[in-house]
Amino acid sequence: MNQAFHSSNAFPLRPSACPGLLRIVPALDGGICRVKLQRGELSATQALAIADAIDEHASGIVDLTNRANLQLRGVKRGHENALIAALLGAALGPRDAAHAHADDVRNVMTSPAAGCDAHALYDTTALAAELLSLLQSDARCAALSPKFALLLDGGERLMMLDHPHDIWCSALHPRDHAEPMFALGLAGCPPVLEGHPAALAAVPASELVALTRALLHTFLDLAAPDHTRMRDLLAKQSVESVLARAERESGVRLLRGQSIQSWRREPADASRRFGAWQQRDAHRDKQRWHIGGQPALGRVNSATLRRLALLTKEQGATLRMTPWQSVLLTDIGTANLDATLQTLDALGLATTTDNPLTRVIACAGSTGCVKSLADTKADAVKLAARLPDNTRVHLSGCPRSCAAAQCAPFTMLAAQNGRYDLYHTHDPRESTGFGRLLARGLTIDEAADLLNASAAPPFDEPFDA
Repeated sequence: MNQAFHSSNAFPLRPSACPGLLRIVPALDGGICRVKLQRGELSATQALAIADAIDEHASGIVDLTNRANLQLRGVKRGHENALIAALLGAALGPRDAAHAHADDVRNVMTSPAAGCDAHALYDTTALAAELLSLLQSDARCAALSPKFALLLDGGERLMMLDHPHDIWCSALHPRDHAEPMFALGLAGCPPVLEGHPAALAAVPASELVALTRALLHTFLDLAAPDHTRMRDLLAKQSVESVLARAERESGVRLLRGQSIQSWRREPADASRRFGAWQQRDAHRDKQRWHIGGQPALGRVNSATLRRLALLTKEQGATLRMTPWQSVLLTDIGTANLDATLQTLDALGLATTTDNPLTRVIACAGSTGCVKSLADTKADAVKLAARLPDNTRVHLSGCPRSCAAAQCAPFTMLAAQNGRYDLYHTHDPRESTGFGRLLARGLTIDEAADLLNASAAPPFDEPFDA
């Protein structure tokens, strides 16, 4: 179960357990192929190409990931090369498919509403393209782990701020500086609450790419062979030594001081991934909206993907994946709002927070993963039917926690088929482990009883913590 398939010997890949477009990793339900999307974006043509490819070469199932990518499941043995060829033909691979490692390192997260969020401080679209170009074209970046990731935050209200990244950059308010600036941090997230690790420095937007290149080179120069993430390096090297070396290599002068240390990022609002929200548009008479919907447990089939592609084409919209395992259609005209929402509802995508399945995440479970001890997908549906309001739960089939990039308020860790250990964390800053153990070996009904009994202070967690 550890062999990976790729299209030919012309695409040599580093050993890794992470699936990619060119590295199809076997699982219990067939091969897994991960398609990394630029800014989470998928054209109608590409969506149709994926739907056709997974019907012919896989199980017809797509999982939306918590990094706004796509995971194609159930790839049939002997069909790996044909699937890869179809995806490359739809321009879903690295910019230059001759350099296979470029697929691994295309890890830049932005807001799914980048370029159209009415509350953004900076349009990150062009900067994101430059960072992706750097990762794909700089030969040294081929040595980075497929998990090494960058966050580029333009200050949007719809923004995932909870995922720890190796390098993160967050737009500062323009009135505070003569030129656009980004706060900078390593191995973490932008600080929202007091007590979060503060930003380390600030850098002009015009020099962000140069500094990022220097930080990547610094990491590669200093990291030991077993250091795959920035946090591994910072356990051995001081933050200041890393920043100083990157400053010297890049020639970029970083801004430091109390104003940067005390800066806090405005809270985001994850509920904006549902329903219709006005975009920032140049002409009020041509007002556009972004509309979001979430499939149950982040999974869609080929028929749904085709219908989304058709809807995108009909509306002249853009289809984007989100890190909440949902979809966002941007640039929808006012006259088409109701019809678009009705179509998403008809496809089974939740467009409001009323649906309890929007507050549950689950890994592939025992039907798809040999390491899972329970059918987490089926159990999540049962749990959702009894889930109290404003309670978010992560069901994980094993301790690897593949479905969640950060610690959820409640985690149910499978102990055996149909039974889970229940954990809770009071602290939204906690990013490792599952929190405090509340009970062991619970059935779904027993877990639901305990969650309902605990759905009051101090256990209550706000939906957008």
